[in-house]
Amino acid sequence: METGSSIAEQVDLVSIDDSSSDEENMDLDVDDVISLTSQELLMRKAELYHESMKQIPIPTQRGSVIPYKSWMGLGKSIKGLYNQPLHYFTNISLKQWDRQRFDSEDELDLIIHPRKAETTIWLLEEVHRRSSSHHSLAKAWLADPMYHAFIDSKFPDLSTPS
Repeated sequence: METGSSIAEQVDLVSIDDSSSDEENMDLDVDDVISLTSQELLMRKAELYHESMKQIPIPTQRGSVIPYKSWMGLGKSIKGLYNQPLHYFTNISLKQWDRQRFDSEDELDLIIHPRKAETTIWLLEEVHRRSSSHHSLAKAWLADPMYHAFIDSKFPDLSTPS
């Protein structure tokens, strides 16, 4: 019987020791757990977004010449003409290119022919769709609280061949 009581004491001691070590390891704030969860969710969202963007074929037949005043304006016209979203990174690039032109007096479509500009956007789009990672996408989204503004909501119907 003594062995039975000593085993019970050992179990009690082990469970007390375990609970105290768990309490020491439980220094995590609820905010840390929520933040970790939201980061994981954002990573999954980035992965799904990126995989869906990979599925959309880049148009091979181009339409007419699109006049434009800004890179963002040309991107908007391309989205409407081809009924295609542009990748988040492409939209950010177009925004940055427009910022670099701030106060430039030259007409953009006179400097770069509209067909070359459109081709440049599609080449950039192909790079972003095919070679960027969802990890870098999630990291960029974490750094940009307004990332939603640069995610296009218009997606083509992928069930019909184009």
